[in-house]
Amino acid sequence: MQTDLIAEARRQAEICNACRYCEGYCSVFPSLHANRAFSDGDITQLANLCHNCRGCYYACQYTAPHEFDLNLPQALAEVRQDSWEAFAYPQVIARNFQKSGGLIALATLIGFALLFAVARWAGQQGGEGFYAVMSHNMMVAIFAPAFLLPLVSIGYSLRRYWVSTDGRRVTLGDLRAAFGAAASMRNLAGGHGDGCNFEDEDRFSQARRMAHQMVLYGFLLCFASTSSGTVLHYVFDMPAPYGFWSLPKLLGVPGGVILTLGALWMLDLKRRADPELGAASAWGGEVGFIALLGFVAFSGVILYALGSTAAMPSLLALHLGAVLSFFLLTPYTKMAHGFYRMAALVRDAQRKRSD
Repeated sequence: MQTDLIAEARRQAEICNACRYCEGYCSVFPSLHANRAFSDGDITQLANLCHNCRGCYYACQYTAPHEFDLNLPQALAEVRQDSWEAFAYPQVIARNFQKSGGLIALATLIGFALLFAVARWAGQQGGEGFYAVMSHNMMVAIFAPAFLLPLVSIGYSLRRYWVSTDGRRVTLGDLRAAFGAAASMRNLAGGHGDGCNFEDEDRFSQARRMAHQMVLYGFLLCFASTSSGTVLHYVFDMPAPYGFWSLPKLLGVPGGVILTLGALWMLDLKRRADPELGAASAWGGEVGFIALLGFVAFSGVILYALGSTAAMPSLLALHLGAVLSFFLLTPYTKMAHGFYRMAALVRDAQRKRSD
């Protein structure tokens, strides 16, 4: 990790530790104030615990032009981004994605879509619905490794993070506290529950919290849809296609709509936010990931709506290309931040338990 980013974040954390004005703002400050000195691992933990709501910056009396020149949201965002890149495996892909995330996402999507368009002629078709275009066995052969290998990469990265932050044995109580905070997006509600100042310094808003919740629950519905289809296929011998009133469709259609709208909302909020309060070098990668995630959901909804038309084979290739790009790029995009955030919340639960 870059020592200059750690050193600057440590300088600012030490000043915040002496001031303590923002103690009730979010989980960062109780964790920060529990320390007298800050190791590299402590700074990394604080950075991943921070949700970049920016309320502390707008409340701070020591921001520029004060000589202390505090900008804690930016300092922690840069350490956070650097930690994701440093812990990722392989590291070179993560660093390149943050520099040119939009172009990489677009290139992989188009490339995989073209490969799927060609692969349909090499596969053995003969099924119904999508399987008339590409066989079930070919889809499984492609997507099973594409799903499992990124999980292995993320697991390796999280292990490095856990060692770096001196994580201890995890208890059920730690997991319960962390999942509760993540499910409610509690740290995006502000210290008094009025929301944060992400898009406007003078206005507290729950918009970012709600947009994140739409993305999270939309994604979980889509994942549940795919999982239910897998169970129906292998356990109950009920292969696709499924009707609208089937479990996969009842979960997947609303999930896709919610995820699409949530991604669009997040893009709008990021467009209106001050880039100087985040990791400026990661802006392209963040936008590229959100756009890719939204397109995965949108293309799935459009594919369902036009699945019985002549456009279906082309739409299927485009959707599968987007899904494959999303899976393979997950360890190197902001999707990984969800895993790191959970790890940071678990680590914070351990701190509270030991206090």
